[in-house]
Amino acid sequence: MDGSLVLQLAVLLGVIFLGVRLGGMAIGYTGGLGVAVLALGLGMKPGHIPSEVILIIMAVIAAIASMQLAGGLDYLVRIAERILRRNPKNITFLAPAVTYGLTLLAGTGHTAYSMMPVIVEVAKGENIKPSAPLSVAVVASQIAITASPVSAAVVFMSGVLEPLGVSYPVLLLIWISTTFTACMLTALLVNLFSDLDLSKNPEYLRRVRAGLLSPSDKKEERKADLPAGARKSVAIFTLGVLAVVIYACLISPAVGLVKEPVLPRDGAIVSFMMLIAATIVMVCRLDTGKLMEMSTFKSGMAACVCVLGVAWLGDTFIAGHIDAVKESASALVKAYPWLLAVALFFASMLLYSQAATAKALMPAVILALGITPEHTEGVTILVASFAAVSALFVLPTYPTLLGAVQMDDTGSTRIGRFVFNHSFLIPGVVAIVLAVALGFVVAPMLI
Repeated sequence: MDGSLVLQLAVLLGVIFLGVRLGGMAIGYTGGLGVAVLALGLGMKPGHIPSEVILIIMAVIAAIASMQLAGGLDYLVRIAERILRRNPKNITFLAPAVTYGLTLLAGTGHTAYSMMPVIVEVAKGENIKPSAPLSVAVVASQIAITASPVSAAVVFMSGVLEPLGVSYPVLLLIWISTTFTACMLTALLVNLFSDLDLSKNPEYLRRVRAGLLSPSDKKEERKADLPAGARKSVAIFTLGVLAVVIYACLISPAVGLVKEPVLPRDGAIVSFMMLIAATIVMVCRLDTGKLMEMSTFKSGMAACVCVLGVAWLGDTFIAGHIDAVKESASALVKAYPWLLAVALFFASMLLYSQAATAKALMPAVILALGITPEHTEGVTILVASFAAVSALFVLPTYPTLLGAVQMDDTGSTRIGRFVFNHSFLIPGVVAIVLAVALGFVVAPMLI
């Protein structure tokens, strides 16, 4: 390993570590810093700016923010809350199913925030440690990103894989079936092997004795009136998502119903999402000045900054060493296909984004494996390993993870003294291992 490579790698890892330490959007900022140092200081050619991924995130977030302002997210939460409260004994299974479904529809895992207080309340009412359903629910909301038809990660991957002969409908079928099954199996294992008895939790008992909370802290279902346009906004958004899926299927080269589409798939998703946003604004008569105040808008724009920095940094580094990457990765991944999933797992825990991880690594892997439209051997490895980009829970700094810890007033959901020993690590690793394993079983059957 020559000195320049060592220095470039030190810059790459150093700026990522700095971004993680600073938190939030800072990882995007430091990614841009890394590109500047690599290009201006070390003479590397800057990689491609991930503009298509960023545009898709912006368009989807624009639509979701309008639905949130219209009360649509509150309406969805109301429905989910009703499901949880009517089946409290099954909270460990229903909580991840609900957060998975919300993420699948919306394309962002931040929808899980709204469900966390409900999960805690219902679990306490059944004397169940909230950490059990909360941990699986947070993990499910992250893994569902790799199955959502409108998430930037799925859109990017389908754009990469369709020219290699794997149709969009088949990809959705594989990713939805494997990830959801993995989440439910993880919930089953948590239910079987975890000590769910809240009354035996020392921290909970300490807080009860201190008068910080009541042992029978049950709350009724929220009855506040929803805005007049809440149901309409959900209907418009749902129809729009269905339209996106149908259009993407129609223009898919593997389906072949539309040979020369006027709008390519990425352009169609952006335009459809903006159409959804405009329709919700007009039909529900929204005050557009309040859109930027929505939590989904803020988190989505933060995600754009993160993707911009880290994906650009990753592409710059890998493009500068593509021959070495091809030489070393090709033999290893062909011999040990699971190594790709391991690489994606560790990359995503640093890059903090499913889309950024896929954008940074997948093109290089395709080149390394020599996959082309004429030689598609190895494409199942890409499809099966995709769920591994969801390891955002490993470092206990991701917003939904921190939100779950803060909202669990029993203290059962915690971050341990040694940083990595937190409530989400084992369920998250189990869910990803199961999703990838199922992917390696299902993908060869359908591709």
